[in-house]
Amino acid sequence: MKKTLLTLLVAASLSGNAVQGWAATPDDQLVIGLSMANILTLDPAAIAGRESTAIITNVYDTPVQLDAVDVTQVNPGLAESWDVSEDGVITLNFRDDAVFASGNPVTVEDAIWSWKRILELELVGSATWQAYGFTLDNFDQHVTAEGNTITITMPQEGDPQLILYMFGKPSASSVIDSQTALEHEVDGDLAAGWLTTNTAGSGPFTLRNWTANDTIVLDRFDGYWGGAPDMRRVLIRHMPESQTKRLMLERSDIDVGLALSVPDINALSANEDVVVQSVPSSGFYYLAVSMKDEKFADENVRLALRYLIDYQGINETIMPNYGILHQRPVTPGVMGTIEAPGYTLDVERAQEYLAEAGYPDGFTTQLLAINEPPFIDIATSIQSTLAQAGINAEIVTGTGNQVYGPMRERDFEMIVGRGGGGQEPHPHSNMQSLVINPDNSDDAGLSGLIGWRTSFYNEELNALATQALVERDPEEQAQLYAEVQYLYEELVPAIQPVSAVVDTVVFRSDIEGFQNHYGWTTRFDTVSKSR
Repeated sequence: MKKTLLTLLVAASLSGNAVQGWAATPDDQLVIGLSMANILTLDPAAIAGRESTAIITNVYDTPVQLDAVDVTQVNPGLAESWDVSEDGVITLNFRDDAVFASGNPVTVEDAIWSWKRILELELVGSATWQAYGFTLDNFDQHVTAEGNTITITMPQEGDPQLILYMFGKPSASSVIDSQTALEHEVDGDLAAGWLTTNTAGSGPFTLRNWTANDTIVLDRFDGYWGGAPDMRRVLIRHMPESQTKRLMLERSDIDVGLALSVPDINALSANEDVVVQSVPSSGFYYLAVSMKDEKFADENVRLALRYLIDYQGINETIMPNYGILHQRPVTPGVMGTIEAPGYTLDVERAQEYLAEAGYPDGFTTQLLAINEPPFIDIATSIQSTLAQAGINAEIVTGTGNQVYGPMRERDFEMIVGRGGGGQEPHPHSNMQSLVINPDNSDDAGLSGLIGWRTSFYNEELNALATQALVERDPEEQAQLYAEVQYLYEELVPAIQPVSAVVDTVVFRSDIEGFQNHYGWTTRFDTVSKSR
């Protein structure tokens, strides 16, 4: 019935005979419209995308929560207090009033089991901890529990503040109800199969239903330690089309819309019944190539690509409300930020590099992109500018899995993507995702690292980034991160950031407490309706 009404609404809008007086969403339910194309799993150890992270954030708890507004602020989560000693030892003191949706108490043993499970399964979240030296072999040596306290010592030199931030990252630190999960274990898979489509968390909401590329329904968890949310239910609907979301927002048929097109956001900005909220977010929109491909292994080809992107045009015409011009691998404003390199579209210069590489007439290649804005629009722009130097790029579109899947398998040529760390307010978050590649072999399976996915590897760069991480003098550390970026530029990496991500959300003006989070961890339990 709902789909029929939606069809009628769209048809009415297109014909100019909009339906009047559409009923508002229920007072006790939050209805969100977004594209679910990149929601591939609900297993916290396997999630990587923004939309999946938002779901996990509201179903699972982490030991701490990173504040959405003050990026330097760490708030209590399952740990009501913590301490970081001068020698880098971290203690997390868990609250004793938290329970899972099953009714089982949340224990430090659940937290440790969830953490070790990430390492054992070697899914996306494992790369995060491996980068800090935690392995299955040394885990018990460095992570111990007594009563309600977990004590962590660092396996290798590093910044303990960054480790503390990691305890607020859902893919790295979500605490799973181990008893419930293990009831569904099959052949020692640590419930990996079951947790792909089911949840076992202690967050403010529980999963009622997930139908891929259709709906996700979350129910309020009345036993939540932080108090039951105002919203009895959160309904998330798959809406890849921007115009549909705009129409539904105008009619009050949804409360929140994500990833609307620039024209639709501009139109809604003049509507006093909605609020447009734009905040700096995590990561970058980028063009990446695989250095396993013979063409892109040639530094001159990568240099040519650097000058075949219309950075200014893309950011002025496509990226308003999606991103801001940015060409470095470190999030704007964090420690170690340096001036922009100032790359511009320069076809003549690019042609010189292509001739040097033996491709004076260009070549044919394939460019992957998710079939929704702004990805497809960026890809179309780049396709056009590549063609000016003779490079014929066939754009291949698909869902998140179809587009990022080949990249995770290191079996692609070019891709327009989004990512690159930044979910923690520290430059190492970007370094780990984009720059550092500790093992460039296919067998390493470091699919959580974009650097590994592109087969970009440089030992000197790895060492310099590691040196920056362990430097404890703030000024020296910032200088080292600047040096990392200059070396990265000199090496002509496989990934070229185009824009730093900006998230723009549009919601009805009677929604209160909705705060988009730079780390994708927007919480729904803070939301209410003033009706």
